[in-house]
Amino acid sequence: MKKRILRCSVILFSMLFLAQTAGAALPVFTQMAAKAGKAVVNISTVKTVTARDSLKRFIPKSQQGTPFEDFFDQFDQFFGKKYQQPRKERSLGSGFLISQDGYIVTNNHVVEGADEIKVKLREEGKREKGYLAEVIGTDAETDLALLKIYSKTPLPYLVFGDSDTIQVGEWVLAIGNPFGLDHTVTAGIISAKGRVIGAGPYDNFLQTDASINPGNSGGPLLNMRGEVIGINSAIVASGQGIGFAIPSSMANDVIEQLKEYKKVKRGLLGVMVQAMDDNTAKALGLGVNRGALVASTTPGGPADRAGIKAGDIILAADGEAIDDYSDLTRKIGRLTPGAKVSLTLWRKGKRILLTASLDERSAEGLASEESDTSGGQENGALFLGMSMRAPHQDELEILGLQDIRGLLVVGMERDSLAAEAGIVPGDLILEANQEPVNSLNDFKKIVKKAKKNGVVLLFVKRKGQNLFRSIPLD
Repeated sequence: MKKRILRCSVILFSMLFLAQTAGAALPVFTQMAAKAGKAVVNISTVKTVTARDSLKRFIPKSQQGTPFEDFFDQFDQFFGKKYQQPRKERSLGSGFLISQDGYIVTNNHVVEGADEIKVKLREEGKREKGYLAEVIGTDAETDLALLKIYSKTPLPYLVFGDSDTIQVGEWVLAIGNPFGLDHTVTAGIISAKGRVIGAGPYDNFLQTDASINPGNSGGPLLNMRGEVIGINSAIVASGQGIGFAIPSSMANDVIEQLKEYKKVKRGLLGVMVQAMDDNTAKALGLGVNRGALVASTTPGGPADRAGIKAGDIILAADGEAIDDYSDLTRKIGRLTPGAKVSLTLWRKGKRILLTASLDERSAEGLASEESDTSGGQENGALFLGMSMRAPHQDELEILGLQDIRGLLVVGMERDSLAAEAGIVPGDLILEANQEPVNSLNDFKKIVKKAKKNGVVLLFVKRKGQNLFRSIPLD
């Protein structure tokens, strides 16, 4: 009986100890919320729009220039001037001061197209004070904007922390104005890093489960030292506890450029890159599936001048590993025009080191992979599920080539390995495993040698663009 009582006492003591330990580990946000909250502002905007403008927002980009968009034009003609009468549209967002002289960071989508921007901040012992804000600069590609207000007295402000060092699972605090409820504080953890959600070319979001709602956009995400490690920017409308913040490591560079130049100047490497896969890595003799595969270079551009070629895999930039093609886009985009970048490449089984001097990238300068196309031609010889033949002169002119070379894919067996690899009718196969293909016999010989590795890598021309596709030979 005494042993049982002693055992129960030990268990009870252990439970109380664990409960106290767990309770002690939970953070208290009161001081940080009070201090940081003084630098968080409420942003309200007024924008002049017409009913037509409001409706046009709901036209997907994929439907612009189609009969779907024509419907709105007919609607416009039917209702005439009444439909076009302007009206005021108001919206709310958040932001935060980053200097005592009134510079404010927010999202570009909070202030984009606004005719008037009002900023309210909370001052102790006083009513909320309002200021008219001036737009210093915006950057749509990262969804950031820099504003300025003018005050006779120094203003409270927040400082940027290092988002690169924050770990998944660390506590964070979000402050903002969700649904107009000013200075709402929510807490959570970092759920993930490096999220790509299709918002722009430089997606690299922090994901958090701290409650973020409409109106939180532009507000700070703080670490436990009260430093800004993210700018709250997006949510998953159908989910709960899934919010996204622009990391401070990216935002800080953008804000500094907006302050100095009123715009962001980004480096341009001048390459079209595409994603790697296991088969491509295997075909090129690379032990691990990572890096950015160069499909083509811009003639006379930085990559071309540096000696980078189609088929190269960019493994590192300035000593930092490149995980995938989007990682390369982000790293080059953080560099300024004229900067020299050291690139580690994988070419025909060897690592080589080249240096490129970057040009300035325009908004249209970001290379992207072309979409698939198909076409119908007369039948050719069948191999690996593809019907191929030598191209005609007029076909080469369409593809931007002068010499008759390569094999034109004119047909495809359904469910073939080539079809699964993404080869489509209309592709011109120029190389296989980085060897020129001038005839079907050339192609068959290369494929025979490639069976040792179990995969063949094809270099194809499609709609004037270069692409790589790998076909498993198992």
